[in-house]
Amino acid sequence: MGQYVAPLRDMQFVLHELLQVENEFKNLPKYAEIDADIINQVLEEGGKFTSEVLFPLNHSGDREGCHHDKANHTVTTPKGFKEAYKQYVEAGWPALSCDPEYGGQGLPLALNNSFYEMLNSSNQAWTMYPGLSHGAYECIHEHGTDEQKSLYLPKLISGEWTGTMCLTEAHCGTDLGMLRSKAEPQADGSYKITGSKIFISAGEHDMSHNIVHLVLARLPGAPEGSKGISLFIVPKFLPNADGSNGDRNPIFCGAIEEKMGIHGNATCQMNLDGATGWLIGGPNKGLNAMFVFMNAARLGVGMQGLGLTEVAYQNALVYAKDRIQMRSLSGIKAPDRPADPIIVHADVRRMLLTAKAYAEGARAFTGYVALQLDKELNHPDEEVRKDCADEVALLTPVIKAFITDNAWTATSECLQVYGGHGFISEWGMEQYVRDARINMIYEGTNTVQSLDLLGRKILMDNGAKLRKFGAKVQAFVEANGTNEELAEFITPLADLGDKVTKLTMEIGMKAFQNPDEVGAAAVPYLRVVGHLVYAYFFAQMAKIALEKKDSGDTFYTSKLATARFYIGRLLPETAMLIRQARSGSANLMALEADLF
Repeated sequence: MGQYVAPLRDMQFVLHELLQVENEFKNLPKYAEIDADIINQVLEEGGKFTSEVLFPLNHSGDREGCHHDKANHTVTTPKGFKEAYKQYVEAGWPALSCDPEYGGQGLPLALNNSFYEMLNSSNQAWTMYPGLSHGAYECIHEHGTDEQKSLYLPKLISGEWTGTMCLTEAHCGTDLGMLRSKAEPQADGSYKITGSKIFISAGEHDMSHNIVHLVLARLPGAPEGSKGISLFIVPKFLPNADGSNGDRNPIFCGAIEEKMGIHGNATCQMNLDGATGWLIGGPNKGLNAMFVFMNAARLGVGMQGLGLTEVAYQNALVYAKDRIQMRSLSGIKAPDRPADPIIVHADVRRMLLTAKAYAEGARAFTGYVALQLDKELNHPDEEVRKDCADEVALLTPVIKAFITDNAWTATSECLQVYGGHGFISEWGMEQYVRDARINMIYEGTNTVQSLDLLGRKILMDNGAKLRKFGAKVQAFVEANGTNEELAEFITPLADLGDKVTKLTMEIGMKAFQNPDEVGAAAVPYLRVVGHLVYAYFFAQMAKIALEKKDSGDTFYTSKLATARFYIGRLLPETAMLIRQARSGSANLMALEADLF
């Protein structure tokens, strides 16, 4: 069904030409020896694995889905998934960016990030199994005891064990302060955990020897609300001292959800009946520890949106060049055929370029944030680490919400390119639309991300983090403002930067009088900030393309055209969004609930 070819040329452009990661890594002792050859080799091998092993399982996995044996509480993944995971493990892919102290390869997150784009393009449902494991690894690596790290990290890094995050309960999703799962302390230092969780991705499956669940629950006498939540490591099989599997822990899959998309991933209802667990991150400090996992997941979900945008674009492009319908309005383009390929039509090009621009903008954006993460964790200068941490905190909700919103638009446009064939399952396009829809919901809905951005990341620190990023934008504008060739990119970028500053101040002043103003403005506000970020990166990419436009490499011609399309066709959405954000809360909140 269709095809997927890893976009290596554009990945290399982002890493080497836009971000110049080799020079950046020289300032990080841990990665000082990482050069372009190593990066390119890993990307090439990743492209082979994802296109040859994972992509062929995507459509069949969606059609087959997972199988739940209620009597034995087991889940069987679609045909080929388990074998592909074995190949993934044997090739060492789970260890790519993990700590060498526990068996990892110690490569940069910026490189791992590009690999995860490929994984998500080729098979998002499959990728969720190892993807969640990486989040569990990061959480235990940061908050686990030495004993917990020694026991769990080597198994997660090798891929022998996988991980999950168990947060949501039937009566509460985002509002985790309402959760009811209980943890009773035991004499040996462990806890007995009882409760039920829903929507647990990869909660049960047959791909690994053990599953490490990170479970939120309450200790006896814990404070009400989110301040009384603790986090526990609850393995499917209790590990022996040597790391082998011991007794089965009573944490069982009671059912798997019948879903709109991602059918190849087991979305489980998990029941804990006195399951043994161990505290991680301190009593009543569970959310603090789990946020490591949640933030990793939010970045990962952004990569899911990028992956689906890219693969949908690739296939729609192939179809548009092959499918013939009508003649071009400006004259016949294929005189040897009874009609012209539909790529000659202006609106087909609009749909394709929308997906292309959203993919390339997201690739630059996520590559940049992954590099900032590498610097936050490894730069020798404390001030640099803090600045990078602030920037990652600011941009994480934008990655999650803006990219997944755009993926929903892009996959839908790519389906539209196919016309009626896009609506038919056998062509594979409708799966991308269905799969893309969940990415706007889980790991904090996009509205929650918008509230996080505006309410917590910007207004709570009086815009300090936003000003830091804005200073980078302004520095680029000032450095290139006299370049006439760049004016078509610099002028709208500078204009939007000014508008974001004014809009932020306006909303902040209104919020002092009425907190509902934040909720009313948050969603359009995040999209405005997302466009500011994309405009910043497209301006930088356009500068590189202009400098190399006479090189004879048509890649730069394409890049420049995509940047012009983005600035001319997609960025103007901000005018509408700003008006929406400024319209206030009255038109949303005035109507009494019983009058709806």
